[in-house]
Amino acid sequence: MNKITIDKERCKGCGFCVSVCPVNLLEIGKELNLQGHYHAKVVSYDGCSGCCNCALICPDVAIEIYRD
Repeated sequence: MNKITIDKERCKGCGFCVSVCPVNLLEIGKELNLQGHYHAKVVSYDGCSGCCNCALICPDVAIEIYRD
């Protein structure tokens, strides 16, 4: 299983990652980070293909993918 990690303090909640995930594993959460942004969060790890679209599009370099 692939693992997605999001650095919530770097994330500004732009939603780019949410829009490019082909299996809809990400969403913008309801929790604020220390900078006052609603950050992205992982809804489920099941089904992650490891495509890295989310990490590649993130302008804040807040997402990393670890493949099995």
